[in-house]
This record gives sequence, structure tokens and C-alpha cells, in this order.
Amino acid sequence: MSTQKLKNLIIGAGPAGLAVAGRMRKQNLDFVMLEQTDKIAWSWHNHYDRLLLHTVKQLSHLPHLPFPEDYPTYVSREQLVTYLENYAKHFDIKPQFNQSVFSIKKTSEAWEVNTKSNESYLAENVIIATGTNRVPNAPTWKGQDDFKGNIIHSRNYKNAQPFKNQKVLVVGMGNTGAEIALDLSEHNNDVTISVRSPITLVPRDVNGRPVQLTAKKLAKIPFGIGDWLGTQIRKVIIGDLTKYGVPISTKHPAVQLRETGKTPVIDLGTVQHIKDGKIKVKKDIEAFHSQGVIFEDGTRQDFDAVILATGYRAKVEDFLENVNGLLDKYEVPKQAVGEGEFKGLYFVGFDNYKLGGILGTIFTDSEVIVNTL
Repeated sequence: MSTQKLKNLIIGAGPAGLAVAGRMRKQNLDFVMLEQTDKIAWSWHNHYDRLLLHTVKQLSHLPHLPFPEDYPTYVSREQLVTYLENYAKHFDIKPQFNQSVFSIKKTSEAWEVNTKSNESYLAENVIIATGTNRVPNAPTWKGQDDFKGNIIHSRNYKNAQPFKNQKVLVVGMGNTGAEIALDLSEHNNDVTISVRSPITLVPRDVNGRPVQLTAKKLAKIPFGIGDWLGTQIRKVIIGDLTKYGVPISTKHPAVQLRETGKTPVIDLGTVQHIKDGKIKVKKDIEAFHSQGVIFEDGTRQDFDAVILATGYRAKVEDFLENVNGLLDKYEVPKQAVGEGEFKGLYFVGFDNYKLGGILGTIFTDSEVIVNTL
């Protein structure tokens, strides 16, 4: 096995890797990009059908190439995939596909990167753009093996069709769980959603105006007045959901995001379906039985299918040797530019803990990284 020496190596051909690559093209910096699948933005090809970006298009595009003018305010999954593929063509980004990295380690010369197809690279700079949604998080419960229904992770959910006439439990009320529950409810499924811990709900739009844009203006108002106004808006639009069984956080969305890592849930209609009784709410699961689950409050309920909207893990430790001191409390890299023993490593697409969405963070972090390079 020969080792290829190079200056810059990007791992991952999703939005994060593409953003860095686009900026590097602008700066005439050479790079090689590795992608473990057979396509650009594999995850976005495989997300559920109805998915739209929850952030507005003018704050969600990659560097140096805005979305087409005819794209709607909230870009669809299919439109985003087309845009990302066109972005790669526009900047002549040609990943080496089916190259799955299993080892990154420091040598006396540089960073040694090895792939499962026996390719080896020695790179001065390694940009890791594998993101926080790399490994599905699938918790298990007592009695789960006895359950006769179907259990899937939300990564494998495409649309409501396979669940027609079924009783479905969605576990988790983050943005994905809330929207999948809504999708099922809109297709007349019997839907229950299990909510374990307090959440913050934010309407996507108020009177036709994106809340994201309103929030940016409110953030400029001094003395915390903007935060107070935002709270009053949420109280009026969302209302008190505790009487429907939804535990609501008392913290401001930005504070909750910073302290717990939990992104505010952007409501697309789930709240109204809960108020109308079309989506039922239960507490956390205690255990499974053969026909369904037992909830924390002791109630038993039968289900045909369970969808785990329980998130993902970054798991950079799966391929990066020695992560001691690198990761924060959410088990993701603390910063975009590695320092000390991690000098030469760069991380983009891992900071999900800022208001404004991951694509906005990718835009700014990619600039920091390429300026450093």
C-alpha cells in the first residue's frame, strides 16, 4: 500500500465539506476530498420526503453561491440536494467516492489517514466534515426483543405510506420527531409521541414572516427586551401545552441550546395537531411488551410500529486516535481549529449549539478554517 502525501485532505462530501472546498477553490488551495458513500450529500438524499430547511434560504446557502432566485423561502430536501450537487460542479469539487476512513493518527511528519479500501494519505491538514449526524442513536429498553411490531430509526423513515392504518409511536420530540409525527397524523395515522424532557417550541412563522428573521432583529434590542418580546410571542402563538402532556422548558431557546445542546423545536403544525387530539402525548418509555410499550406513568399501550427520533452521535473517536481533551460535554470537537497536539486538524459541521441552524454555522466556521489554512 503506497502513501500519498498532500497538503490538505477533506473528509466528507456533505454541506460542511463542500463549504470548505468551495472556499479553498476561491483561494486557489489544492485539496483531496474523501467520501465514504457513492454520492454528494448522501444524508440529504436519504432524509424523509417532506423535509424542508427550517432556516430561511438567504441564511442557509454555502459560501460564494446563493440559492437560485426561484427557490422558496424554505428550501426542500430535493432542492437542497440539487443545489449541493451543482455547487460541487460549480467549484469543480470531485470527491473520491467509496473511501471510508477508519484511522486518523498523528505521525512525526503529518496526519496519517487510512481508508478501508487500503488507501493511505499523509496530510499536513485534515479537515473532518463528517458531522454530528454520522451514527444513529438508538436506545434500547427492557423487553424490547419481545415486541412483535417494527422498530426503526428516523433515518429510515421516508413517508407515511408504509404505516397506513397502523398505530405508531414516535419516540422523541425534537424537530425530526415533531415533523414525522405531523406527517403521520396528516395521513390519518393513529399517532402518539413520547416526550422525555422539557422542550422549547418556536413557531416557524408569525403572520407570514419567518421567526428566524424576527429573532435576529430582536437580538439587537438592548437590556434583554428582545428576549422578553420573543417569549411573549411564543406564549401567544404556542400557548400552554403542559395540559396536553408536553413538558415545556422555562429557559430561553438560546440558553437551553447552550446549556443542554437541545435545539428549539420549530413548529410546522404539530402543536395544532396535539391541541386537536390528533397527536397524543405520553411520557418516556419504561419498557416494551409483546404488543407495545409501558410508559413511565405505568400505562400500557399497543403499537404496530415505533419510530426512534432519538438523534445521532458524531463518534469521531471511531476513527480518530486519542481524542482526550478534544471533545466537549456533547462529545463533539470543542472548536473548529485544532490546537496543541491537534494542530493540523480542522472540524466543520459539528457545532449544532447555536441559534441559526447548522448551515449558518458551517458558513462561518468554513471561513475561519480556510483563513487559518
